[in-house]
Parts: sequence; structure tokens; C-alpha cells
Amino acid sequence: MNKTEATVLIIDDDAEIRYSLDRVLVSQGLQVISADSGEKGIETAKSEKPTLIFLDNRMGGMSGIETLQHLRTAAPQSLVILMTAYGTTQTAIEAMKHGAFDYVLKPFDLAKLKELVSKSLKASNDSLNSEDAYEHLLNSADYAEGIVGSGEKMQHVLKQVGQVAASEATVMITGESGTGKELVARCVHRHSHRSDGPFHAVNCAAIPENLIESELFGHEKGSFTGATEAKAGQFELCHGGTLFLDEIGDMQLPTQTKILRAIQEGEIQRVGATKIKKVDVRLLAATHKNLESMVQEKTFREDLYYRLNVVRIKTPALRERMEDLPELVDFMLQRLNKEQGTGTAEISKEAMDLLGHYPWPGNVRELENVLHSASVISKGKRILSKDLPSTLISEIENHTSSHDQGDDQVNNEIGVGELTGAIDVPKERSDTASINQTQENRINFGETNSQEDQVIPMSNAPSSISIEESFDIAYAHARQNTDRNLIETVEKEIIQRALKECGGNQVKASALLGITRATLRKRIDVFEIRY
Repeated sequence: MNKTEATVLIIDDDAEIRYSLDRVLVSQGLQVISADSGEKGIETAKSEKPTLIFLDNRMGGMSGIETLQHLRTAAPQSLVILMTAYGTTQTAIEAMKHGAFDYVLKPFDLAKLKELVSKSLKASNDSLNSEDAYEHLLNSADYAEGIVGSGEKMQHVLKQVGQVAASEATVMITGESGTGKELVARCVHRHSHRSDGPFHAVNCAAIPENLIESELFGHEKGSFTGATEAKAGQFELCHGGTLFLDEIGDMQLPTQTKILRAIQEGEIQRVGATKIKKVDVRLLAATHKNLESMVQEKTFREDLYYRLNVVRIKTPALRERMEDLPELVDFMLQRLNKEQGTGTAEISKEAMDLLGHYPWPGNVRELENVLHSASVISKGKRILSKDLPSTLISEIENHTSSHDQGDDQVNNEIGVGELTGAIDVPKERSDTASINQTQENRINFGETNSQEDQVIPMSNAPSSISIEESFDIAYAHARQNTDRNLIETVEKEIIQRALKECGGNQVKASALLGITRATLRKRIDVFEIRY
């Protein structure tokens, strides 16, 4: 979207504000229409479908917040900026809660206002560019178990589930935290002949050591302080069904002994009881710890280990099955929309690309958290890259930067020009290129280069002049073109060259420049850089 194509609607009952704002926006090449009340503004927005709406908070008749709520239905694609003379906490919360893109304080700071308009148009442009037909990869209703993945590793897990489900064998499920071990356990139960019986999951790491025995085996009234009545344990409650012991590696040795007896003999004894109870329970267990090492260290019983480890299923880390990421994202967004009413069930290609560059140390659980956060922040039906958490973007930048540094170390004999394809200069010539040669390809600061493909990367700079002399030349040219804003001029040129060298990759360019990607995007908007 070009600025000349963008339409801005001003809704304000103050004619002076409408006039002043109109002049500023028209000078930016925008088409401006206006309305002097909330009611008229809603009708105008419905018919004109403006790109951006400036909405006054306090007007006679319908208030700004009330108008904003109606605009969400009348013009859902329009971005709304609330104008207010009172920057209270309540105003900020109400504005964002009801879907405003941002809010601006009166009287206007002209520079900040222009920056906000540029930012808004960029967001609208990104949203429109992502509005290509979106096809869901799956129907979430077909995945009742919540296990998603058509890749080889997850298919192997599902095959194992099918093989063990019909048996009575105990199953040890291993894998990192957040990989879906409990989902696998539930899936085993659901497809077993015990599926009509109960399924209980117990997190052994979350229960204090002095209570774990009572939780699993139950207790009699008066057996300890606070035991005011008898209570059945999880083994009794799961009679005829399946008991899943998560994080069993955190269980202490005395409790392990009683678990072993329950598996071997099918018998348990409540705390404080004298009678033995028979139970019919299938046991599934999971851990993220290395039980083999714990057995060697005598912190986990060897006989219990072999009883539990009859069949082992390993859940792969998300980074090991990134081919499943699009399906996982699609499934989670559909489920979040259905269960949480987020209104967001799609994701843009750029946002998906960013997710694909993240290492996911928290695995599928972290992915769901990120998507939930982005769904709440998103202003539309589709998650854009700007909606992703800033911490995730920073991690991607750091990960990419460290990865690139490793590549540079391996390829330190190769020039940057050869790596990026910016220019193919033989190594023996790069050190002897003459100043006259560079004069032909030089770009003056503040001017447009008609031979963009001839930008010479830093690695091919002539060695016949020092870096100080290079800066002197750059400074002299900058001074010839402007008497002020030298830093802005130089900053814009450096950013343009960094983006070109990195092939337009903002993550790599921000790492090269030593700034965050969010800062780089802001500079691109402010300087209106096109690359």
C-alpha cells in the first residue's frame, strides 16, 4: 500500500482539531475524510472502509470508547488511534482492551504523530499483504488426543502407542519437558481395553515428600496429624483404569519400594492401615531425567527401573521435528480460538518463518504459550510478526547472530561479497582495486543510486586508503548535501547498505548493525527505507 492510496478518517467534534490534523495528514500524501460525531463516524467508516481512523475520546453524544466498539464491527480492517487530552491509566487500558491500535495525547507532538501514522500504515500494509488465502492444514476436531505431527518422528511415536495400547505392559515415556509426555500417556489409555476406566495423572515432583505416599496409597483416619478422615489413594481410585506417574525420577527411594510392590503383586497398603488391598491398575510413567545414570548412582531402584521400562517411548523435542511446526501452529490456533475465544485462527507467512528460526527450548508447551500471547495481542484474525513476543524476537536475533558468527569462523577465507552474492570480485583483485574504480560505483549520501547492484560490500573496500580517510570522504559528501541532520542521513545510508548486504534479511541486518530487530523495523519506518 502506498501512502497515496491510504484513507484516514478523523472523528472529532472539535472543528479546529479536524482542520489541524487534516493539514498534517494531507502533507503526508494521505486522503482525509472527517466526521463530527461518533454516530456519523461509524456510518462513514462503514461506507468508506478507511485505512486509519483518528477517534476523539470525549465527544458530545456517543463517547470515543463506545464508538470504538461499534467500529470493530463496522470497519474491522481499519486501525483506530484514540485521541485524548487525558493520558490516564483507565484510558490506556480501555483503548487497548477494545481493540485500538494505539492512542495519542493532545496537544499533538508533530514528530511523534508522523511516526505513529507511519507505524500504523506499515502495520496495515503488513496485514493486507498477509491477507492471501489461508488454508487450514488440518481439522482440529480430528485430533482429540491433541497429538499432532505427520513427520517421521511423531509417526514413529504413534506407531509405538498402537503397538503397546492393547497390552498390559508398563510403559516408560521419556523426553524433555514440554514435549507432550502426558498426551502420549492419555493416548495409550484411550486406545487400550481400559479406556472405559479412570485415567489419573500424578506429578510426583509437585507433591511434598511427606505427602506423596498418602496421595498414592491413601491413609486411614488418625494415621498422622491432620488425617481427620480416611482417604483412598490414586491406586485405589484408578482401579480398572490407568495411573500415570509423571516425573517419577523425583520420587524418593522409600516410596519407590512401595510402587514396586504395587506393580509386582497388585497390592497396596494405606498409611496407618494393617490390611492389604488388591488393585488392578495399569501403570505408565514419565521422566525427563536420565534414569540409567540414577540407577548407577543408587538414587533410583534398579528393580523398579526394569519393571517400568518394559516398553520405552521417547517423545522428540520440537527442534527435532520442525517439519511438524505448521501443523502444530494451525492446530493450536484453532483450539485457542474455540476454547478461549481469541478470534485469531490464522498466522502470516512472515510470523511462521520467524517461529521456524527459534530453537524452542520449552518445546510444544512454549509454542502454545507464544501463540496464546500473540492471539491476545493480535488486532485481527491473523497473527503477524509484530504480534510475537519481543523476547522471542530477541532470542531469534541472538541465535541467528551466534550462528552467523560460527559460519564466519568456518568461512573466514571467503569475502562477504562472495557469501552474499553482492559482487563477485576475485580475491587477488580485492586488495588492489583502485580508487577510480570505486568512484564509479560510489553513492552520495542522501541520493538514490541508479546502480544498486554495484554496491561494494565492506570486505571489498580498497586498502589504498585508511578507514579515517574513508570517513572523511563520507563526511564531505554528506555535508555537500545537507546542513543539518547529519546523523540521520548517515544512519539511513548505513541501514540501507546493511539490508542490501544481507539480502533484505532483517534478522541478519540487525545483528550486523548491533541493534535489535524491533529497533531496525522502527528505523525502516521512520526513514521510509525501501529495499
